[in-house]
Amino acid sequence: MFIFGNVEKLNSMNKDSIYNSQTDERTETDILEKVTDLHSLIVHNDEFNTFDWVIQSLIEICKMNEQQAEQSSLIIHYKGKYAVKSGEFTNLKPMKDGLVDRGISATID
Repeated sequence: MFIFGNVEKLNSMNKDSIYNSQTDERTETDILEKVTDLHSLIVHNDEFNTFDWVIQSLIEICKMNEQQAEQSSLIIHYKGKYAVKSGEFTNLKPMKDGLVDRGISATID
């Protein structure tokens, strides 16, 4: 009876619902693969750059709003470093290079 009940349930499902469950599984796998590809753009504190310069650079290069940039610069100052962005390496590298070109210590982890 149990087996028959499951077969009956399977037969009552249309092809779309079976396909969607397979799509969902692939989507979960794709998401897991993307998460493992994520990197962090880390800005390190130094004794040379002013808050204003770091804030301006984060706004212009990392496309942060003013409040995000100000808060990030305070965290960088007090904690020594801060991951200001996360994403794929290819997206973070130009930002890192732009910050380094401005004399700001930045790495990708």
